[in-house]
Amino acid sequence: MDDPKTTLPLGLQARGRGALENAMGRFEGQTRNAIADGWHPPDPQMLRTQTRVEVARSAISYNRSPDLPFDRAINPYRGCEHGCIYCFARPSHAFLGLSAGLDFETQLIARPDAPEILAQELRRKSYQVAPIAIGTNTDAYQPVERDRGIMRRILQVLSDFNHPVGIVTKGTLIERDIDILAPMAARGLARVGISVTTLDRDVSRAMEPRVPSPQRRLETIRRLSGAGIPVRVMASPMIPALTDHELESILEQGRAAGAIAASYIVLRLPREVSPLFQEWLQEAFPARAARIMARVREIHGGKDYDAEWGKRMPGQGVWADLMRKRFDAALARTGLVKRLPDLRCDLFAPPPRSGDQLDLWGNGMSAPENSISGGVQATSARSSGSVEAK
Repeated sequence: MDDPKTTLPLGLQARGRGALENAMGRFEGQTRNAIADGWHPPDPQMLRTQTRVEVARSAISYNRSPDLPFDRAINPYRGCEHGCIYCFARPSHAFLGLSAGLDFETQLIARPDAPEILAQELRRKSYQVAPIAIGTNTDAYQPVERDRGIMRRILQVLSDFNHPVGIVTKGTLIERDIDILAPMAARGLARVGISVTTLDRDVSRAMEPRVPSPQRRLETIRRLSGAGIPVRVMASPMIPALTDHELESILEQGRAAGAIAASYIVLRLPREVSPLFQEWLQEAFPARAARIMARVREIHGGKDYDAEWGKRMPGQGVWADLMRKRFDAALARTGLVKRLPDLRCDLFAPPPRSGDQLDLWGNGMSAPENSISGGVQATSARSSGSVEAK
């Protein structure tokens, strides 16, 4: 019998993935185990990524978290092929009846109609503009985006509406969209955070197996900032006794690459992430595992994770206080700031659609400058406006 913690068919190999297991989601009442019966010897194959399509009912999701500087976000994909073992979004796959383990990395859900749904939502009379965050749950620039292009179409909608957006990513594919982001940034509508968790290529490859190398991400910061896009280097998550000693170096190299702001978050291990991370830790860094987990519990009040508002991201205790002081000292030394410039909301205006009345003259000529013209411009902050297998 194979490992009872996994639901992988016999013979499948998960090389190049972050999680080591695929335990069923916490809402499932049954588990499935593959058993060798001797009749059909396993045919070794690599575990491949599969993508299904979800028909989106809405594009924008809202939150009321006091820990977050935004109240709305867009997620073009559910699940993330980057496979970061520490990803706090892994437990969200349980709501799909899937595992937070290997399913999260290999069973992806794409939302190809999200750009069109987004345009409809932005045109509603009740919509009030505020910056939209993208990439705060799963990465919009993960490998599947190269073929799907959903994120690029979302950006085009936001650009057409002059809507502000903040993006967080580890993916260098964002460079493809500089042609959209740079003009938006010039209008004060776009900013980007690039996550650099470590500068050690080997550590990075072990804990985030399908993410571009740290040095390549620094190059992305350089290219974005060179195009006039405000960039924040994000040292997140900081893992005690594994990557925390690199905080100053990450900020220094991020600043050298052109970042103007910086942030950090300590490691969080909610729900299924804790056992997945600890199993990975025993496999990848067995000599450090006990020390790392002891320090993790120290910064979360003696638990693997403390979800209390205001404490879950910076942590608490002596180690967390030291990290804050080191971060502040590094900011002062490098000239980095904690916040990127605020995004503009006053430019928001739904673009005209085919069939909209463009003037009151009916002859194609423009109306006088001080006349009321069919709604081409909007000066208010308001605007008018199932899963299938594949």
